[in-house]
Amino acid sequence: MKKPIVMDDPQKQESNKRRSFTFRINIFFFFTFFLFSVLIVRLAMLQFVEGKELKAQEADTNKANTPIPPIRGNIYDRAGAPIAYTTSTQSLYFRIEQEQPKDDVIALAKRLEEIFTKYGKPTQKKLTALDIIKEMDVGYDLDKNKTAAPSYFAVPRRIKSDLSEQEMAFIYEHRDELKWIEITEESIRTYDQENTPAVQLVGYMRPFSRAREPKYGLDFYKDKKAEGYLDTEDVGYDGIEYMYQGELRGKNGYKTYPVNAAQKIIGKVEITKPIKGNNLFLTIDKNVQLTTEQAIMDQLAWLKGPEARNNPYANKGRNAVAGYAVAMEVDTGNVVAMASMPDYDPTVWFGGIPQDEYNRIQPFINNGTITTAYPDYPQDEISKHPTSIVYVGSTIKPLSVLVGFNEGLLTPTSRYQDTGSFSYGKDNNAKLSNSDGTAWGSINATEAIWHSSNTFMSAMIGNALYMRSGNKAVDIWESYLNKFGLGVTTGSGLPKEYKGLSEFKENTKETVQSRMVFASWGQNEKYTTLQLAQYAATLANKGKRIKPQFVSKIETYEGQTVKEFNQPEVLEETTFPNAYWDAVFKGMKMVGIQGFDGFPYEIARKTGTSTQRVGGGKEVDNAVFIAFAPADKPKLAVAVVVPEGGYGSWGAAPIARKIFDAYDQYYGLDGVPKGKAGAQAQTQSTKKP
Repeated sequence: MKKPIVMDDPQKQESNKRRSFTFRINIFFFFTFFLFSVLIVRLAMLQFVEGKELKAQEADTNKANTPIPPIRGNIYDRAGAPIAYTTSTQSLYFRIEQEQPKDDVIALAKRLEEIFTKYGKPTQKKLTALDIIKEMDVGYDLDKNKTAAPSYFAVPRRIKSDLSEQEMAFIYEHRDELKWIEITEESIRTYDQENTPAVQLVGYMRPFSRAREPKYGLDFYKDKKAEGYLDTEDVGYDGIEYMYQGELRGKNGYKTYPVNAAQKIIGKVEITKPIKGNNLFLTIDKNVQLTTEQAIMDQLAWLKGPEARNNPYANKGRNAVAGYAVAMEVDTGNVVAMASMPDYDPTVWFGGIPQDEYNRIQPFINNGTITTAYPDYPQDEISKHPTSIVYVGSTIKPLSVLVGFNEGLLTPTSRYQDTGSFSYGKDNNAKLSNSDGTAWGSINATEAIWHSSNTFMSAMIGNALYMRSGNKAVDIWESYLNKFGLGVTTGSGLPKEYKGLSEFKENTKETVQSRMVFASWGQNEKYTTLQLAQYAATLANKGKRIKPQFVSKIETYEGQTVKEFNQPEVLEETTFPNAYWDAVFKGMKMVGIQGFDGFPYEIARKTGTSTQRVGGGKEVDNAVFIAFAPADKPKLAVAVVVPEGGYGSWGAAPIARKIFDAYDQYYGLDGVPKGKAGAQAQTQSTKKP
């Protein structure tokens, strides 16, 4: 039987519904209040408890770093005399921006001219508005018809360096009027104010922005942007400045600014100081170097003077305008002098070299003792004159004799009947003669070196080697020259060093026989002055070839030793019987030379008069000379090249004498200096033209 359905009171049901809804509303408001309470507490903690820490974290993750370039290390000579060093200066820069009306820029240039004229240092070159426009590199000048695009945009242009206090004060006072310019403190390269020695060896500096351009071939700078190099900083372009760029530069410092999302500074700057570059001490001696440079310039002047004009031997060098010399210690490899003359004032690079000055010095900017440099002639005449790389001439003859001995072509007692000429080739249709046509009669190898017999070298060595070995003679000859540093780089590490031109190997237009004949007396080989100095030192060392050294020590900027180069580095050693050396040295001691009257040491030497054809078909004679002294205990080897200098004895040897004398004064060819004070007074009294 089913239970009857009992129906609740409607009023009661409604009451229950209201109670349930009220309960749910209360629960909702409770949780809402709870969540808001948690949020408020969290915000309070962020504001009052964690706020400082979070602000610090924000500053750490949003910082703007501005590099501070380091102070560049200094370069000293071996005795500590400064050659290139760093000083501080205030420079004025111009910024290229998007909207710069041409008339306003020109007006600014004219205003700066007025300021520089009125407030600049009296000793400085006066900059005109035209000069300033050129330095701005905005693509136009004061002639409104000339317009071009700037060479680059992002890098500010240096307008003027070494501002006076009056210039800075005026510019700061009128900064609102003088738009687009700023004053920056920077370091500059400073040089000896009287005579800067070894200009081409030390090298020069230019902006990093240009050093990165492929056309300059400075591979060292390819990835340096990532290491903090600044486009506006000056870096080494050549010589020691480039070779030791990493040591000299140091490391960047930084100005660090906290910034917000809009990259606006929101706090105080933090400074990390840069690390100064290291100092270099060269093997070059300033006094010996300046004496060498002056000796070259004096000799060039003498060759043009009346005394040489009236001398038939010296008169052959009347057209010489350049000279090159290297002096290298035999036992250490230290290069004490390296002169490439003419040289130039190295300060022209700082702040941007004017185009006309660059054009003037461009032929001889290179170091002519290691690579090609041109004489100081107008551009349209340069091709009519030899460069710094000339045939070595008769200076090769001591090595020719050693090759002949060692290859069994002759012995120290072998004799040759010198008739003054020699014929060779098919049907003996090729003929050559001694330089003055002299017939020396019956001579041995020693006497052939003494008399500089071309016919002896041709018949007994060059032609004999070809007749025995055929085409292989070329490789045999090259192997010997390489052992003495000829036809290969010297190992110095200097940038741009040239290995020379071995025409006996590369000039395939001539027969091998002809090439070997002329090579035996130096008319088929062109090598650098440094190679000749290393060759002379290798002779003095009896076959031990030593690397030329240019840096003796590296120190921190504060004077702590980083590295010393005390030990000579032997690159190769070739042995010959003592009888061979004795025969060669005996001949070298007898070679006739000028300018060595009264020289207190026995000297081994060899002159050379190399003949070569230049532009226009003209033939010129170059003066070449190598020597070492003392002959029995060699201390110093010297090589001198004077293009168009005529006979080596008259055009080059007198320069070497002054180099030997200077070294003897300061260091002693026998290890005992002969009068440092006197030599220093003499050097200071002479100035390069």
